[in-house]
Amino acid sequence: MRKLLLILLIFPIFCYGEWLSDEKAIMGTSVKITLWHHDKSHGEAAIKTVFDEMERINQLMSPYINSSELYSVNKNAAIQPVKISNEFYLLIKQAQLISAQTKGAFDITFASVGFLYNYRERISPSNQVRDTNQALIDYRQVELNDKNQTVHFRQQGMKIDLGGIAKGYAVDNAITILQSQGIDSALVSAGGDTKALGKHGDRPWLLAIQDPRKKGKHAIQLPMENEAISTSGDYERYFVQDGVRHHHIIDPKTGHSAAKVQSVSIIGQRGVMTDALSTSVFVLGVKDGLTLINSMPNFEALIIDKDRKLHFSNGLLAH
Repeated sequence: MRKLLLILLIFPIFCYGEWLSDEKAIMGTSVKITLWHHDKSHGEAAIKTVFDEMERINQLMSPYINSSELYSVNKNAAIQPVKISNEFYLLIKQAQLISAQTKGAFDITFASVGFLYNYRERISPSNQVRDTNQALIDYRQVELNDKNQTVHFRQQGMKIDLGGIAKGYAVDNAITILQSQGIDSALVSAGGDTKALGKHGDRPWLLAIQDPRKKGKHAIQLPMENEAISTSGDYERYFVQDGVRHHHIIDPKTGHSAAKVQSVSIIGQRGVMTDALSTSVFVLGVKDGLTLINSMPNFEALIIDKDRKLHFSNGLLAH
């Protein structure tokens, strides 16, 4: 009888509640939040807090918002060192460390060429203009001063963009906020960057990786729990011109859209890292990309090459 009473007392705690979900356009992509909480109003308030955080990061790091710190850096950093917030400084510094680790495959100065493209209007730069601006892609020409917390460009015309790391950073922050709100089951997605908190009910979250050449179709599905996944692909922001696919992932060494693979997904604990590494491996290609990931503990990779063949890092093959 005592055991039955205990079950009855515990049972409502786990059964009462509901799944809540909402979606907004922020940071140039679709941000979606799904979570479970026993108190609907508390869950809805938590979702709003996450959206507010995403918009705060957008206002800080968007290259298109005139009042953003990134906009100010791109406008003034080649003229003189620009003092920036600690948060923004630390993210740029982390991006620079990843650039060194990937031997320049990840480089926030890709924007020196990237801003010349308009994917909606199907505009790409001429070879001459691209080559001129490609000379400005060099993360080593971004000078950081820890003491003064400033950033300075050593070359006129250089630009940076944190599009390859900021959304991963944002989903990390989102999950931290949800945890602080007492939520232990949630999924936050910002475009190709997703982070899972806990489980989806009594089973892991199931994340689908899109087939890069068949819209609405899945190439593979992966179970996830308390980890992040970031996918970089050549199928979201692109256009085809004279048989060439122009997309937003620029190879820093050439100034052209990287063309060795179609899609890269990286799994790890921190979205800020999986985001940057998915871009890096996309640029490096299958062989060098897998060599990189296999050398990094706690990260895994799934690559769809240009011939649509699947490749897995060692940890995924072991499973």
